Amino acid sequence: MSASVDRARRILARPGAWIEAVAPDRTYALRLTPDRRRRRALTLDEATFRILIEAPGLRRRPDGGWQARTTSLPESTPGVGSPGRIEGKRLLMETDGRLRPVRANLGHSPIQWLASRRDAEGRPLLTAVEVASGERLRSDAEIALSGPSLTMRWDALPRSGAGSAARVEPGDRALNAADRVRRALAACPPDTRAVLDHICIRGQTLQLAEQACGMRRRTGREALRRGLAALARHYGIL
Repeated sequence: MSASVDRARRILARPGAWIEAVAPDRTYALRLTPDRRRRRALTLDEATFRILIEAPGLRRRPDGGWQARTTSLPESTPGVGSPGRIEGKRLLMETDGRLRPVRANLGHSPIQWLASRRDAEGRPLLTAVEVASGERLRSDAEIALSGPSLTMRWDALPRSGAGSAARVEPGDRALNAADRVRRALAACPPDTRAVLDHICIRGQTLQLAEQACGMRRRTGREALRRGLAALARHYGIL
């Protein structure tokens, strides 16, 4: 894997290099020119593409696809080690009908990525209800973090039974979304809140979430599913 990733990074660093998603076979084409009729320089699988999202980092191309970021990401930048995280802007509608651009993750979320995977018996790792619950929590978190006057500490959200609240500055839509996130996590079992935080809110992989929460390998999925079931009950979709 490391050799193929290194090669992909070298090619992506060339001027004009970009990545295109290929829908039929769920792969990615690494190209050196804008002409899609030209032969691709390299074919990337999903795992390699997600590693490139982390480093060197990708940004949206005006004509579609992705290019390497022009500057390297600092170690403290949120999203490093996050699957499918591509920083960009999304339009949100205000109560008066006006559209406002906000910061958002334009890539696939970890929940969507897990939903596309199957277990040894061919069953989806997550059900449709579990996916809907996780995506609703993620959406509220993105709105909360997009507020122009919002200061959010996700580590202050309740995780281990002791109630606490996120520290925020007043900010209508963002403040309301932050309160929805706080109440949603409070409705979940204490031992599931941290993994929900890391996967649904911080956008980390299941493996990284297990490491951050001090869980044994392959134990985080059960905690995630119990947390998502509690979210579904909280949201009234189960």
